[in-house]
Amino acid sequence: MLRILALVISVVFQPLLMPTLVFGMLLFAVPEATTIPEEFKYRIFFLIVLSTLLIPMISIIGLRLSGMVKSLHMPERKDRAIPFLMTCVYFILTLFFLYQKSELDPILWLGMGVISFSVIVLTIVTFFWKMSAHMVGVGGFLAVVLVLGFEFSNFQAVYPLLLVLILSGAIATSRLYLNAHKPAEVYAGFFTGFLICLAGFSWLWS
Repeated sequence: MLRILALVISVVFQPLLMPTLVFGMLLFAVPEATTIPEEFKYRIFFLIVLSTLLIPMISIIGLRLSGMVKSLHMPERKDRAIPFLMTCVYFILTLFFLYQKSELDPILWLGMGVISFSVIVLTIVTFFWKMSAHMVGVGGFLAVVLVLGFEFSNFQAVYPLLLVLILSGAIATSRLYLNAHKPAEVYAGFFTGFLICLAGFSWLWS
């Protein structure tokens, strides 16, 4: 039963979900964080979901079906290189598209740039060491919520912070319980995502 719960948490709160959560916060939970007109917000959000979640996820499933990846859980470090590189490409293409639409609000492409940088760092590290992608994602999300709480007084960050902290603990525990990572890999992933996004998103509104 505990293993099933850990698998569900790992699958539902996968790393690819984190850009969707971050931009969902920026566009809808903290409207004053951007100057994007309401009529464009859902289009932008759909683009983010499509290009950073759905298309990469379908592509990774395709790699699994073709045999290029042995398991969707990618337990071995060598199995992660191609999916992570492919994810970098999708994220950079999304960044480029948002850069072209910078007249809407530069925060879009700058925020995507910070997220893409964290994924690039993760991918580079993966060639040498198996750092937790789940924790990079949730650590970055926690940093974004924290920065939004500091920068925008109308955003009541206490409960979102508590929820993300609980989520971080649940994901870390799940990854360890499934023997997907060692503790050092979990901690390193969390602090890598947290520090990159804390520095990056703090700079965006400085």
